[in-house]
Amino acid sequence: MSLIIDTSATIAWVYADERTAVIRAVFARVRSEGAWVRGLWHLETANVLQMNVRRKRHSAAFRDATLSDLALLPIQVDSATNDQAWGTTVLLAERHHLTVYDAAYLEIAMRRGLPLATLDVELRRAAEAEGVDVLGE
Repeated sequence: MSLIIDTSATIAWVYADERTAVIRAVFARVRSEGAWVRGLWHLETANVLQMNVRRKRHSAAFRDATLSDLALLPIQVDSATNDQAWGTTVLLAERHHLTVYDAAYLEIAMRRGLPLATLDVELRRAAEAEGVDVLGE
């Protein structure tokens, strides 16, 4: 697996009007080398897509097709994320003023020594402060 990807980068790939050259390159890398996510990534991604059905940004058919496409990618859930939640992750959240949810992505990137793909400004800043390579923008 080549990188850690969060929901903000995933959603930017999903919607053509949010997709940048960097995000296209990130997902080309995901397709060829795979990626790691935290356990809630599936729920969080599905929730964003479902909320956008409610907001009439797209149809339920688009949501379902997108989830099917994402399921085909070599994305693995990091099984040790929960083990780190009450230790390293919460300390990272405190140190960088992040949610524990976002700090989980940072913790995985640090533990695995992999770059983090995110568009979240605060998470990017924290990752850079911790010496983690950041992809996105």
